Amino acid sequence: MPGRHHAVSAKETPPRTLLSSGLLLLVLTMTVAAAPAEEYRLLTVAEDLRWPWCVTKLPDDGFLITEREGRLIHLDAAGDRHVLEGTPDTLFAGQGGYFDVVLHPKFAENRLIYLSYAEGVESANGTAIFRAEFRDGGLRNGKQILRVKDDKTTPQHYGARMLFLADSSLLITTGDGFEHREDAQSRESELGKVLRIYDDGSPAGLLDEEGEPLRLWTLGHRNPQGLAIDGNSGAIYLHEHGPRGGDEINRIEAGNNYGWPAVTHGVDYSGAYVSPFKSAPGFEAPLWTWVPSIAPSGMAWYGGNLFPTWRNSLFVGALVDEEVRRLTLHKGEVVEEEALFTELGSRIRDVRVFQDDIYLLTDSEEGALIRVVPK
Repeated sequence: MPGRHHAVSAKETPPRTLLSSGLLLLVLTMTVAAAPAEEYRLLTVAEDLRWPWCVTKLPDDGFLITEREGRLIHLDAAGDRHVLEGTPDTLFAGQGGYFDVVLHPKFAENRLIYLSYAEGVESANGTAIFRAEFRDGGLRNGKQILRVKDDKTTPQHYGARMLFLADSSLLITTGDGFEHREDAQSRESELGKVLRIYDDGSPAGLLDEEGEPLRLWTLGHRNPQGLAIDGNSGAIYLHEHGPRGGDEINRIEAGNNYGWPAVTHGVDYSGAYVSPFKSAPGFEAPLWTWVPSIAPSGMAWYGGNLFPTWRNSLFVGALVDEEVRRLTLHKGEVVEEEALFTELGSRIRDVRVFQDDIYLLTDSEEGALIRVVPK
C-alpha cells in the first residue's frame, strides 16, 4: 500500500572491463539477481561525463547527453563523442545549468531536439526551452521557445523535465524557486507548475477567463524532476522533491492542484512545519510518498520484453540512497517497491527506457552512461 519507504543501499565499487555491441563498453562484471525471475548485467557505455543530467537515444543508436555545466554531448554509434556547437548560454550555479533533452516525436522527419536549461543571472533567472535542428553532426536554426515568465532570485528548484504527448504537445515542469514557494499556488505565476506548449512554443494549457490558452497545465509543485507516461493506459506520472521528506509521485491531469506548499508530508530543513496539513479538500493526494527523502531524479515507465517481470513498473533514480527504486503498478496504483542497482554505489541522475532497453546516468564530475542488459 502507498506509504513512506526508505532503504539503505550497500556501497560497493564494481570492477570494470571490456566491450560489446560495436560500442567500446566497459562491463561491470558483477552479475546480480534482481527480482527472482530477473538477472541483469550493467554495461558502461560511456565514462568521464561531467555532471551529466539527461540522456536521449538517437535513431542511429547514438546518444545526446546533457552536462550541467553547459554542454550537449553527441555520442555516436561508434562510441566517439563531441560537444555540439550552437547551444544557448546557461547559468551554471546552484542547481542551474543544462537539464533535459528530448527528441520531437517526428524527429526522423524534422530533426528537432528540445533542451531545457537555466537562463539568466543568479538574482533573476528561470527555466527555459531551446529548440534546434540536429543535422550533419551539429545544431541548426536554434532559438529559445519558452522562458518561465517569473524570475527566480535563487539558482534553485528549476524542475525542467520535459515529456512529449501523443499530439506532439510538450509538457515542461517548473520548480518553485525555493524562496518563492507560495507562488506554486498562484495561477498568475508559472513557478511550481507543469506547463504545456505546442512544439513551436505556443501555449497549449488551460484556458483563461477570455477562453485564450495559457501555458499553465497543473499547479502546486515544489521541484518536479520526473515525468513518465504509462504506455498501456496513457496515464502521466510525475515525481517531485519534498523538503525534508515528503518526496512524492503523482498521477497528473490538467487543471489539478497537487498541494505544495499548502499540504505536504515533509517538514522544512529547519524541522519547522511547512504546513500542518498532509491532505485537504481541493488538493490531489500523492500515489506514493517517501519519508525520509530519497531525492528522486529521473523516472521512466517500463513495458519492454527484456525483463518480463519488470513490465508495468516505474523506475525512479534515488540520489540520496544511490540506487533506483522500481515501483510496481497495478490498476494505476503503486503496490510494491524494490531497490535496484545498489552495487553501483553512485548517485543516479537519470533513468531512461528506449524500446526494451534501460539506461542509467550516474551523477558526478566523472559520471557514466550505463545500460542494463539481461544476464
